[in-house]
Amino acid sequence: MEAPKGAQSVARAALLMRLVTAQGERGGARAPDLVTESGLSRPTVHRLLSALRAEALVDQDPLTGRWFPGPELFLMGSVAAERYDVAERSRDIVHALAQETEESAFLSMRRGDETVCLVHEDGAFPIRSHVLSEGVRFPLGVASAGIVILAFLPEDESEEYLARHDLVPRWGAAHATAPLRTRLAETRDRGFSLNPGHIVEGSWGMGAAVFSPAGRPEWALSITGVEFRFGAERRAQLGRILLSHAHELSQRMR
Repeated sequence: MEAPKGAQSVARAALLMRLVTAQGERGGARAPDLVTESGLSRPTVHRLLSALRAEALVDQDPLTGRWFPGPELFLMGSVAAERYDVAERSRDIVHALAQETEESAFLSMRRGDETVCLVHEDGAFPIRSHVLSEGVRFPLGVASAGIVILAFLPEDESEEYLARHDLVPRWGAAHATAPLRTRLAETRDRGFSLNPGHIVEGSWGMGAAVFSPAGRPEWALSITGVEFRFGAERRAQLGRILLSHAHELSQRMR
């Protein structure tokens, strides 16, 4: 079936908006990085960003040249939030998770083959990991949220995902298919995922799936912190806390 006229331009513009918003609180997106990450040519990226800026979908800092989400995205998001209100429905649970564990706590949502962070709250412990914040995306199977969601998808879906994606070039050998399958099996056995510094050395994460009324893992609660806070005994305690809050949110989503 032939794609509708203009579909390629829309897809490219949407990709750039996702890459810009994925920077979250990291200080905006650099144009050269957008060229590299999108795989588009520099003139194409410049043309699309200029068009998106004219529509207020992205904005550019005049001093640094970095790109940020535009005000029109905020207005669109406010309307969409009336339908997709999981962020507001989960804030008290994310807050309780951060309070109880003293680690940074998050809610992430599955979006196709990725997870995107929707809610973030820091805990009381003063040393924090800054891998994740609102708007940041990771492929399924990479961060703790994406690992636990992938683990609890039906086996045929998770295997089909693994067949389509090679995570090694971007994320390293720990994300090759064989070790990732082992990690998924371990996640299913204990009920929660563990990311022992595979994204940033010394930054650990744990995640628990939140299920839709149909029983699908559409969201995940997770915590991140520094390695010495995640010893074996405390991991078991944190896992129980995560699963308890994830179960509460799953019940709320029903």
